[in-house]
This record gives sequence, structure tokens and C-alpha cells, in this order.
Amino acid sequence: MGKHFFSETDIKSAWGQVLAAFWQRYPNPYSTHVLTEDVVFREVTPDNLLLCRRLLTKTSRLPRWAERVFPGNLSHSVYIIEDSVVDLGNRSLTTLTWNVNHAKLMRVVERCVFAGDQDRPVWTRITREAWISSGVFGLSRPIQEFGLARFRSNQVKAMKGLEHALSNLQKASAVCPGDSAEKHENLNSASKTQKPQQYI
Repeated sequence: MGKHFFSETDIKSAWGQVLAAFWQRYPNPYSTHVLTEDVVFREVTPDNLLLCRRLLTKTSRLPRWAERVFPGNLSHSVYIIEDSVVDLGNRSLTTLTWNVNHAKLMRVVERCVFAGDQDRPVWTRITREAWISSGVFGLSRPIQEFGLARFRSNQVKAMKGLEHALSNLQKASAVCPGDSAEKHENLNSASKTQKPQQYI
């Protein structure tokens, strides 16, 4: 059946700042397991939604007990697809991520919504869900338990990384107040390319 993760977090930063920090959160000292990030596709739709697909490479070591079971040449790099939709009108960013390789060993699908709060303009709510599953007969349960524990640990690091990016942006905007607004406006001028097969 798999494992399910759910969390809601309110951070005291305006949605526009969180959005800018999201795109600039790598590299950071809390996410050294993230090796690369590449934009595969980006488009602004006629109804002013920004669609983006990125490919990320991360390291993911197996637990010691699993290293005795699975081949030693099993890659420690995990390739992850991240689809995102930015809705400026509703002040929301929705992401969907999933791993491309090692999917039979463990599949992790994550959905995250960054939503601005109209009643509290300086606050942003982050709602995160994840589904962890494994197709390894006889070992799926311990693999899923390990995956859930690893996911929780990585989410703590992810929040610290986002806060680090927010701090850097706030420092930069204190020096050059116009920069953040300019970067926000540049979202509307993203280049149009070929449309991908799947989006949220």
C-alpha cells in the first residue's frame, strides 16, 4: 500500500519572496546531496501560468542492510523530474516531483503547494504530501519505512535550504531594493518552447 507523508508549514515571508527563493535555493549548505539542476522546458500559457519542467540529480545512499542485498554497482545517483505551475493570479506554486530511476526499488512522488495568504500578506503556507512505494517482493515494507524516514530528514534540510535562500534574497534586496521586484516581473517573460507530455 505504501507510505504517506503530509505536512503544513507557515513561513513568515511574502509569497513573492518565497517564489523567488524557490528558484534560487540550490546550491545551499543544507542540500549538498543535490548535485545538478537543469531546465528541460519552460512556457508561459495564454492564461498567464508559468509551466516548468526541471531535471535534478541527487545522491541517495542505501542503508547498510540494503547494500548487502542489492548489487554493489547500483547507482547512488537519483534522477528526479520536477514539474511546476506558477499561478500569479492566485499566488500559488504547485510542484510535482518523482524519481526516474530506481523506481522498482523505491518510488517517491511528492506534491507541494506554496500558497500566499490573502488575510496575512507576509505569510506563505507550504502544504507537502509524499507517497513512498516499493516493488521489491518481501522487502517492500522495510524499504518504504526507510524511504519515509529519509524523506522526513530531507524535508527538514529542504526547509533550511529555502530559509537560507530567503535570507540571501533579503540581504540582496536591502542592498538593491529593485532587484526582487524585477526578478518577479521576469517570470512573465519566460521563453516558450516545446510542450512536455505531462503536467500537474
